[in-house]
Amino acid sequence: MENNDAITNILTRASNRRFNPEIPVTDSQIETLLRAAMAAPTAVNKRPWHFVVVRDRVLLDGFGTSLPYCHMAKYAPAAIVVCGDSRRFLEGENSTIWVQDLSAASENILLAAHAMGLGAVWTSVYPYAERVEAVRKLVDMSPLFVPFNVIPVGHSASPRPPMDKWDPSCVTYL
Repeated sequence: MENNDAITNILTRASNRRFNPEIPVTDSQIETLLRAAMAAPTAVNKRPWHFVVVRDRVLLDGFGTSLPYCHMAKYAPAAIVVCGDSRRFLEGENSTIWVQDLSAASENILLAAHAMGLGAVWTSVYPYAERVEAVRKLVDMSPLFVPFNVIPVGHSASPRPPMDKWDPSCVTYL
């Protein structure tokens, strides 16, 4: 197996659901995460993303109570809401490509967080209408934006070991 920093980062990343709320995530760290997100591949260079950085404790607690799998936001010092900007969506049969673009941006945030020694976890919002509306209401979001996920970010209170998901039966060689 190849051994370099990027591969090691990918293979050792794990979802983090426990944060130390006493240690903040700095503005510089948030900017690095957002730069990593915006470095993601994007169809036709549409860049259909918009990011909402949330540090407000009331809003973070709101994510924790309003979203079924986002309880850890109550302990995270920050969260990034990854949103689709509907003004930048492709049209016709390509109208849902934005989901792939935002998935790539979200994975970049997770990988960058891990590389920086931070913990993070992807919590789904889209395509669940009730979750989309809950996030829109919490952050008073424009209807032009579609909340895709909420990624709580912080310093891990108890790091999880990565799972080995390698399964050769999922591969066909021709």
